[in-house]
Parts: sequence; C-alpha cells; structure tokens
Amino acid sequence: MAIAVMGDDAESTSSLILRLSRLGFNAVHAKRGSGAFAKALEAADVILCNSVEQAVLGTEAVGRLPGAFMMLSDQLPDAEEMLLAMRQGVIDVVAGPMDDEVLGARLRAAVNRVKPTDLRIAGQLDTLERDQRAGQYVQLRMLPPSPWEFGRYRLAHRVQPSMMLSGDFVDYFGIGDGHFVFYIADVSGHGASSAFITVILKNFFRRLRREHHPSMLHNPGEILAALNQELLDQSLGKHVTVFIGVVDVQADTVAFANAGHFPHPIHARSGRANYLETHGKPVGLFDDVEYDIATASLEPGDSLVSFSDGVLDAMHEDGLAAKEERLVDCAAAKAPNIAGIWADIDIPEGPGLDDITCLVVEREA
Repeated sequence: MAIAVMGDDAESTSSLILRLSRLGFNAVHAKRGSGAFAKALEAADVILCNSVEQAVLGTEAVGRLPGAFMMLSDQLPDAEEMLLAMRQGVIDVVAGPMDDEVLGARLRAAVNRVKPTDLRIAGQLDTLERDQRAGQYVQLRMLPPSPWEFGRYRLAHRVQPSMMLSGDFVDYFGIGDGHFVFYIADVSGHGASSAFITVILKNFFRRLRREHHPSMLHNPGEILAALNQELLDQSLGKHVTVFIGVVDVQADTVAFANAGHFPHPIHARSGRANYLETHGKPVGLFDDVEYDIATASLEPGDSLVSFSDGVLDAMHEDGLAAKEERLVDCAAAKAPNIAGIWADIDIPEGPGLDDITCLVVEREA
C-alpha cells in the first residue's frame, strides 16, 4: 500500500514516514517543488496532508483529483473547513494523537475505499456505515447546546433522524445587541445528500452573525431571501423549509418568517396555544422570493414550540386536522417541557419514516 506524505518540515515528515514503514506501508515523502512531487502523488493509494491548502496544492500538481487525501490535524476542523476538505477529495480526518494500531486501521480503511479490490467490494457496507457514523458525529457537533440560555430565555431541541444522518436541523445564537436568532429547517429528501445541506446552513448562519444588516433583526425575511440566493447560487438541486425567529430580549418580542415550513410553530401561553401562521416559499427553489413578516409579544412563561413535518407521520390520529389539533393541545399542556411534549405525542424511539425535530423557546416565568 503506497502512502505519499506531504510536508515541508523534513524532521516531522521523516518521523511519520518511519512510523508508517514500521506499520508495513510503503511510504514516501512528496516534497513540494521536487521533480518527483507529482509522480509520488499519482502513484500513492492515499496521500497524507495536514491542511486543505496542501490538498489543493496536490490536486493542482497532478492536474486532477489523485487517489484520495487523508488529513492529519491537531484538532477537528470546523464545519466550513470540513466542507472544503470533502470537496477537495479528503475522505478522512485524523484529529489529535493516535496510536499505531488505530492509525494503521484508518489508513487501510482509506485504501480500501479508493482501491477497487475484492476486499473493498466485500466490505463496502461496513465502510459505508463507518462513513455514515463519521458524518453523524460531525452533524451532531454542529447542533447548538441543549438547553441554552440567553438572558431570561431558555431554548432546547431534540432531533431524531430517520437514518444516521438527518435532513432536519436547528440552531440558535446571539446576534447584534440584545437579540438572538433561532430557526428550524427541513431539507428535502433524506440521508447524506440532505445532511450535506445542513453544513451549508450552519456556515451561512455563522457568516450571518458577523455580516448581518441591522434591518435583518426586525425583518428575518431578509435572512431567508439571502439564504435562498445562497442555495440557488450553488445549484445543488435541494430546497429547504425554514421557520426563523429573531427575539428582542429588551422588548420581549419575536419577529418571525416562514419559508414553507409545516406544521406552523405554536405560541403557548397560560394553558392555551395557537399557531403562528405566516407564509413564504421554501428556500432554494425560486428567484425573487418575498416573505411575510409578523411579530408576537412574549410574556413571562410563554413558549414557542416548533416541529418538523416528520412528527405528523409518527402520530396516531386520523387526518391532518386531528393531528394539528393534537399538537396545539400538547403544546398548551406540556410546554416548555420538551421531554414531556415528546412523550405526550407518543413519538416512537428509533428510526421512522422521516426525521423528527422539536424546538422549544421559553421566556422564563
């Protein structure tokens, strides 16, 4: 098994090559600028690099994506860097120190994934499962903490995928002066292709925290319009339903907009509840979209309860109207207790027909 090790630091590179040789690999140094640089990469089953930038240099030298890159890093890259790495052909990331046995196993797994051998064919289901679990780990790391507090507000979520990877996503974060954003999103389809879009969502909203316009804090429809254009520009063939709210913690109000998300979120207050109905098209489908904006006051003890449409598939009531009524009654009786909401609807544990997500925003009493 041929391994090419990229790196300009001769001492650390030599040490790694020696270690790989002891593990039984045919390891060579692919030194940038040398005449054999491109040839070493072309001949390798797996190329070890320490950054996305090195992977880019290797691809440019060969003129195409070579065998496969495996990245050795001191820490796990963030979601944006992980996305760039996958686009560049990085199939595995090793973060932090790793003993010889584990490193050897990861390298052999990487070779089997890119080399069309009988061993790879026989083990392709195991490889797929490992990849799915790795993707699940990355996706779980992108979710916000639950519960999370912002002043006198408390947020919590629960996501139950229909497969290892989920097309549902939630997030919330402080923004501007005295505001926080929350949203629940449902990507069309299921599995890895839909989960990939959640990475784009996370990166978009990470940029939003730094680059938002002040008007977006009062008009979250502007945020949805910008996200719509982001997805259209990337031509990924996926659309997303999103409910988004921006809470002003000084005025205790929420401005909200809906990009085709259903069921509508529920506003629970003093044992009563009602749907917050605004309308708009899903993001990623149409140019020049506009979104209705509405606001609601948040009194002490109020809760906002949002679900993805997977909850409707899991419910036992007959007909959509009965299910919608059941959700309102449940929110009125159980909010803000997300565990109580989940149990009261009687959502079965384990994979179902669709991803199921619940997000609760509570103003403390």
